[in-house]
Amino acid sequence: MNNRLAFILSVVFHPLIITTYLFALLFGLSPDLVGVSAFELPALGSLLLLLFLNTFIAPAIIIYYFRKMGVISSLHADSADERRLPYLACIVVYALATYLFGWQLQPIGELAPQISVILGSVTVSQVLVAMISYFWKISAHATGIGGALGILSGLLMRFDETVLLFPIVITILVAGWVMSARLQMNAHNPAQILGGLFCGVLVSSMTIYFFF
Repeated sequence: MNNRLAFILSVVFHPLIITTYLFALLFGLSPDLVGVSAFELPALGSLLLLLFLNTFIAPAIIIYYFRKMGVISSLHADSADERRLPYLACIVVYALATYLFGWQLQPIGELAPQISVILGSVTVSQVLVAMISYFWKISAHATGIGGALGILSGLLMRFDETVLLFPIVITILVAGWVMSARLQMNAHNPAQILGGLFCGVLVSSMTIYFFF
């Protein structure tokens, strides 16, 4: 894998965008499991767009302004010190999104509480990554893809949702590509990659076990 491909994979599968990919997959293949089976296609599209705006666009804009103000030296925030404030901003945005979809947007909060549960799971993962990053540069990319893998695998095992089997296989392949990309770019060492993957899988799988 060359550096250009590694960079593209790191951008396409950025931790913040993985949330949108996950919801798009669940809306399309297993709408019952996330409480959106009663929604028509236009409503699903609007809901996914709202999730995209809250979980990707909003934190991306904040990180961009951090760069413009000189708070961070690059949009990648490669150093552990520079990552702390962007992590905190993302945690606040995701916590607000969890509250919004769980308690403020009705009837979504009543019909599809699973959405806020998944958002809460991502928020907890971000909190753990931010805390660990104070003394160790854990991989947020591996945490993100690990979280998606944990959600999909947990749903498959808990509800025998075999339609998710192929997406899980694809997610495993993507996880391998993304982790290889981060190693290729010297962004992390193998221990930091595996630590992030374990963190994401653990939090998301426990979320499915206790809250679904």
